[in-house]
Amino acid sequence: MTGPLRVVLADDQTLVRTGFRLILMSEGIEVVAEATNGTEAVEAVRRTRPDVVLMDIRMPETDGLEATRRIVTDAADSPRVIILTTFDLDHYVYAALSAGASGFLLKDVSPEHLTAAVRLVRTGDALLAPAITRRLVERFARRDSGTTELHRSLAALTPRELEVMSLLGRGLSNAELAAGLQLSEATVKTHVARILGKLGLRDRAQAVVAAYESGLISVGGAATAP
Repeated sequence: MTGPLRVVLADDQTLVRTGFRLILMSEGIEVVAEATNGTEAVEAVRRTRPDVVLMDIRMPETDGLEATRRIVTDAADSPRVIILTTFDLDHYVYAALSAGASGFLLKDVSPEHLTAAVRLVRTGDALLAPAITRRLVERFARRDSGTTELHRSLAALTPRELEVMSLLGRGLSNAELAAGLQLSEATVKTHVARILGKLGLRDRAQAVVAAYESGLISVGGAATAP
C-alpha cells in the first residue's frame, strides 16, 4: 500500500490517547482523529476514512464493541479495528473479534509492538497472539443458532481448505501453515483467501472464531469433521 498510514484513536482516557499518538507519530503514522466514546469514533471514521482504528473496548455512551460493529458494517472498505483492553481474557474482546475486529492489544503494549501491530493489520492480516487468542476463543466460543449455518458453509470447502481452516483456527501464521502442510507460502495465501471468500469472513481473526463456533475445532484443540 502507498501513502501514509492513517489512524483514528478512540479511548476515553486522555493520557492513553496522548501516549499512543506520540508513539505513532514518532514512527511516521498519521493520527487523523481522536474520539472519547464509540459514537465519536464512528463519526470520525466516516469523516476521515482511516486505515486502522485503535478502539478502547470500554467507553461511555457507546462502547467499543458497538462502535466496532457499526464501523465494520458501514462500508465494504471499512478500516481495520484493533481492540484495546486491560485484560487478555475478556468476553468483550471475543465479541469484538466476532463482530469484525482484526485483533486486540493490551494497553501496556510496548511502543514497538504497537506500531508493528498497526502496520500488520493495515495489510489485511489479523493481529493474533496464538496462545492468548486460543484461550480466549476456547473460553467464550458460542455454539448457538449460527452453528448450523457455519456447518453448511464449511461444506463448500475442499478437503485441503478444511485442513488449512483447522490450522488457521489454531492461530498459525502463513509460514507455519506452509511448513506444516509442505506448501509454498504463496499457495497457502491462495487457500486462505479462498476460505475467507467462501465463508464470507473478513480476515484471519474471524476465521479463528468460525473454526471453533462451527465445531471444526473442539475446545481442547481437536479437529472434527464438518
